[in-house]
Amino acid sequence: MEAVTVAAALGFLLLAGAEGSAGDEAREAAAAQALLVRLLGPGPAANFSVSVERSLAAESGLDTYRLSGGGAGARVRVAGSTGVAAAAGLHRYLRDFCGCHVAWSGSQLRLPQPLPAVPKELTEATPNRYRYYQNVCTQSYSFVWWDWARWEREIDWMALNGINLALAWSGQEAIWQRVYLTLGLTQSEIDEYFTGPAFLAWGRMGNLHTWGGPLPRSWHLKQLYLQHRILDRMRSLGMIPVLPAFAGHVPKAITRVFPQVNVTQMGSWGQFNCSYSCSFLLAPGDPMFPIIGSLFLQELTKEFGTDHIYGADTFNEMQPPSSEPSYLAAATAAVYEAMITVDPDAVWLLQGWLFHHQPQFWGPAQVGAVMRAVPRGRLLVLDLFAETQPVYIRTASFQGQPFIWCMLHNFGGNHGLFGTLETVNQGPAAARLFPNSTMVGTGMAPEGIGQNEVVYALMAELGWRKDPVPDLGAWVASFADRRYGGFHQDAEAAWRLLLRSVYNCSGEACVGHNRSPLVRRPSLQMHTTVWYNQSDVFEAWRLLLAATPTLAASPAFRYDLLDITRQAAQELVSLYYGEVRTAYLNKELVHLLKAGGILAYELLPALDEVLASDSRFLLGSWLEQARAVAVSEAEAHFFEQNSRYQLTLWGPAGNILDYANKQLAGLVSDYYTPRWQLFVGALVESLVQDIPFQQRLFDENVFQLEQAFVLNTWRYPTQPKGDTVDLAKRLFLKYYPQWVAGSL
Repeated sequence: MEAVTVAAALGFLLLAGAEGSAGDEAREAAAAQALLVRLLGPGPAANFSVSVERSLAAESGLDTYRLSGGGAGARVRVAGSTGVAAAAGLHRYLRDFCGCHVAWSGSQLRLPQPLPAVPKELTEATPNRYRYYQNVCTQSYSFVWWDWARWEREIDWMALNGINLALAWSGQEAIWQRVYLTLGLTQSEIDEYFTGPAFLAWGRMGNLHTWGGPLPRSWHLKQLYLQHRILDRMRSLGMIPVLPAFAGHVPKAITRVFPQVNVTQMGSWGQFNCSYSCSFLLAPGDPMFPIIGSLFLQELTKEFGTDHIYGADTFNEMQPPSSEPSYLAAATAAVYEAMITVDPDAVWLLQGWLFHHQPQFWGPAQVGAVMRAVPRGRLLVLDLFAETQPVYIRTASFQGQPFIWCMLHNFGGNHGLFGTLETVNQGPAAARLFPNSTMVGTGMAPEGIGQNEVVYALMAELGWRKDPVPDLGAWVASFADRRYGGFHQDAEAAWRLLLRSVYNCSGEACVGHNRSPLVRRPSLQMHTTVWYNQSDVFEAWRLLLAATPTLAASPAFRYDLLDITRQAAQELVSLYYGEVRTAYLNKELVHLLKAGGILAYELLPALDEVLASDSRFLLGSWLEQARAVAVSEAEAHFFEQNSRYQLTLWGPAGNILDYANKQLAGLVSDYYTPRWQLFVGALVESLVQDIPFQQRLFDENVFQLEQAFVLNTWRYPTQPKGDTVDLAKRLFLKYYPQWVAGSL
């Protein structure tokens, strides 16, 4: 009981500082109704009545919705304490009463006629104050090239999933540019400092500068426009946008303008040299710290208004200059004091990743110094990777500061079936029951989206559940039914197999970062072990194909069929790689030629062909997003190159090589496949000439291929080609029998 009381008290403390601009009931109701029209169309939407009534949450202070009505001739009545709560209630009705499904890849919205009645008025309150969404990195890995139309769909998805707290970080570089010019920096110094669009997340956290830049003037103008629209829509629904604040990082040029300024040059990050990293951190006691911090926040809030919650990350994946608690407390206090100078109601949202990333540095004294430097309830910590390595347990609930239990799940926006569903299902409830728990919400914090949609469907639902889902097997079966618009025994069986295999990773080693040989630079030391029985993936593949006569008309089914075909091909790449390595080490040239030939000249081209059948798996679609932002051909080329770098080399010399790997048609054919062909050729040459394979020489040669792909200007198709079902069947019929017979 005490844990609930502590968390509730902190929730109300945060509530007091964050509700100032929530908007009135009529505005939020109108926004929720407009969302409904966008989702269903004006005709079906007319069968719903949407209202916002703050009184629904009067007793608990927590978002609440109420469902009633429906049936022959009656409208379905949806009421919420906020616009977000009303949208979440609407989603609950569509999901549980109509069997509908809303996801990134598309929606299944076949409504029963008449609309089903709610047999008994249903009222649901969320167990916690916040449902949070995003990671600072999501802004670069997924959102970077979005226009307003795509943002509008995402905000709709957020509202339907009950998200009420989310980052809104677009346009901040335009504000920083104003501040730096005011301080006396030249335009060329500012241009040199900012990273390119695809790398802004790490510029904002002080990890990088300069790389991939400069930012064109048109970028700033478009991002300002976009931010205004994002904020207006989020606020109209009663969401709380989190704006950025000054974390202490400054351009080197500050030292020219203010020669006496006290700065520390940080260490390098991500294998970048100091041309692009080693950022300058302003000393917390320097008189310029509050000046720069307050200048930025004044300019930001003048432009965008505020909802009083701000994000700032001073030491993300960077070791502080000192481990002394007094220094860490001063550095933390300086950031917070710059906030409250401008906004006395400020609450600081801090990503707790730093405590996970360097646990040896962040001992109890160091964590305590940060936590105690901000008044209790004014620091809101994201326990970012709580589903795998929760920090709240070893920090006694962040030493009394409120925290949000977050599922990170995905790194780099990689494709690859992965999840920790059982752990995710149990995690939030366990955190609420932790002694003296200060948990005030749940969150989804992926580095990249557009993958493993079942994981996010579960996590969003848990934001409104007080207890775990009692039977995940039944839950995932009903997920499949809704997703495809009807029951199919084989489809349900396939999903149950995926639940017990790829979606059942457990333990601290579970990281949603695809390290399959398919998407890594080849070597003789690649790891192919997985946490699941690969037979389950192949059997799920067979079962989904068996369901095609009934379900092939469903776009979601075709997407999932392609995704599991892609996963099966990924498994096959690992298996053939094992054959290649064994053949080479045993000096079996014929076996090497056979296995290597299949992998590099048959399997990978066949995978690329399947991927090309769906617009959601096209490199051309990915790159066209970047080009569409541009106002000139030169700018389009620049943005496209930014995007190509992020997908592959990441840095100029492959500094974070393949971190953001994707399995896209075009990327498989022109980037991954040539690498494998070069690797197999090098191994064959080694055996034929009886000379050792030299990894360093291969790395030098393959880098030329990788760099050529990045610098290439070839325009890739943006329209799909071929039939997903036919191509998946062809791949299945060729490889599945060999898998079963063990004769790959």
